[in-house]
Amino acid sequence: MSGARDQIARMMALVPYLNGKEIPLAEVAELFGVTPKRIVDDLNVLYWCGLPGLMPGDMIDIDFEALSGDGIVRLSNAEYLSRPLQLNSAEAAALVVALRTLRESADEATRPVVNQVLGKLEHAAGPAASVGHVIDVPVTVSPAKAALVKAIKGRKQVRLDYLVVSRDEATSRIVDPIGLVGHDTFEYLDAWCHQAQARRTFRLDRIESATVLQTRASAHDLAPLDLSEGLFQPSPHSTVVTLKLAASAAWIAEYYPVEDLTALGDGDILVRLRASDPLWLIRLVMRLAPYAQVVDPPEIAEQVRNAAQTALANYVD
Repeated sequence: MSGARDQIARMMALVPYLNGKEIPLAEVAELFGVTPKRIVDDLNVLYWCGLPGLMPGDMIDIDFEALSGDGIVRLSNAEYLSRPLQLNSAEAAALVVALRTLRESADEATRPVVNQVLGKLEHAAGPAASVGHVIDVPVTVSPAKAALVKAIKGRKQVRLDYLVVSRDEATSRIVDPIGLVGHDTFEYLDAWCHQAQARRTFRLDRIESATVLQTRASAHDLAPLDLSEGLFQPSPHSTVVTLKLAASAAWIAEYYPVEDLTALGDGDILVRLRASDPLWLIRLVMRLAPYAQVVDPPEIAEQVRNAAQTALANYVD
């Protein structure tokens, strides 16, 4: 679950940065590239962390009154983590190679940033950085990505042939490309879809073809796509669904954004989330069976039962 890994890495950097200081919450959130709520969530976890012994004096101290009152983050009693974690030679070499590879495929706006970071890392890594000059990683750009980069630069519309995995359906649509973004290990096209009449993201490895059209793309007054809260961000108009999850399926609450979570005991939880596509939800619940159950709304629960019965019928001679 990438969300948990990202949170741990962020908290390990937060502690040495905040220890013994007073910094506005908004400034901390901007520095780490997440929302203020995410920083508050991290602080609530850090409050229960500290040296072995689990006594009050062993725990990281956070002034929640200042946080809720003036929006100031005060963290103390964490001198043992006063210095950021350092990279070993293998980690530094891996980063150098990765950045050199990224530079080869970066656009004109991104390449100076990559060069700046790479220069600082090579200076800090010392001899370990020399491995980047002897390891050659071939970089290939798919025809679809090359077409999308061209369309974005030229402000042109694109016809996409795209595989919608949740419906096992190949679709064709016209989009106004906005930009390319990365999340976890995948790249996505951020675009305005004329078929849906809404903003959509398309995973690049599921784009079967991308044809640049002569039609100029429309300008859309949209804020930059923020994936810090995760890729799945349903709209307020999406269907609200309540799921009962066994302990083995509780990871859903970490992987997808949930609006409410209630512990039921024995590891079971009750979560409320929004589903933009009912078919996606039905497939998810069936994949988790028997460890997930739709509690509400009843029509979605009925659709899951019907889908399960249809699937079981295929196994009957």
